[in-house]
Amino acid sequence: MKPFTPTLHRTKHGFTMLELVIVIVVLGILAAMAIPRMDRDMQQEAADHILAQIRYTQHLALNDYKHEFDDHLWQRSLWRIVFSTCADSTGKFYMIGSNVDKTDSTNAFFKEGEAAIDPVTGKPIFWKNAKPCSGGGDGTVSEDIFLTHKFGITNVTNSCGAAHIAFDHLGRPFHGLAFTSADAVDYGGYAPNGCTFTFTLSDGGNFKIHVEPETGYAYIDGQESS
Repeated sequence: MKPFTPTLHRTKHGFTMLELVIVIVVLGILAAMAIPRMDRDMQQEAADHILAQIRYTQHLALNDYKHEFDDHLWQRSLWRIVFSTCADSTGKFYMIGSNVDKTDSTNAFFKEGEAAIDPVTGKPIFWKNAKPCSGGGDGTVSEDIFLTHKFGITNVTNSCGAAHIAFDHLGRPFHGLAFTSADAVDYGGYAPNGCTFTFTLSDGGNFKIHVEPETGYAYIDGQESS
C-alpha cells in the first residue's frame, strides 16, 4: 500500500484595491514624465536634422569651388539651403542646391536638376513653393525636407533677413539678395556677423541654430559642442 501523501493547498490572493490604486498612480506619474520627454526629443531630433543639413550644404560648398573672378554673377552659384513655404500654407520645407547656370535666382531658388541629392534616399532635396506639401510630398523627392509634416515646424526666421544661407569654397556664410541676385564681382552677400535661424513648432516651442561668421560653423543654441 502506498503511503498517504497529503495535498498541499496554496491560497491564491489577488491584488487589493489599495495595491491597484497605487499601481495606477505610479503609471500616471510615469506617463506624465514621459510625455514632456517625448516633446523634447522631437524638438531635439528636428534641431539635429536641420543642423546636419546646414553642415551638409557647407560640405558641398567646400568641395565645389564656385569663385570665378572673371564672372560678375559668380555668387549666384553658391551652394545654399533655402527654407520656404508650400502652396496654400500647407507647411514649411527646405531644399539644398546650387544655381549652376546663374539664372532663376528669385527667392534663392534653383532648378530641380541643380539640387543636391539626399545621400540616404538618393532623391533630390528639392520642392516648389507653388505646390502643396501637406502629405509629405509626392514621393519623387526626399521626404525629410517637409519640416511641418515631419517635425511640426510652423515657422522659420533668420536674423539675416531671408530664410536661406549659402557658403563659399572656404565655408564662409553668405545671405540675402546680394548673393542670389549678385551682379558684381564682390562679396556683397557675405554675412559679417553670421546668422541665427529660429524654428517655431506647432506646440509653441522653438529652437535656434547659429551660423558663425568667417568659419561658417553652425551649432544649436545652448549646445555649442553639437
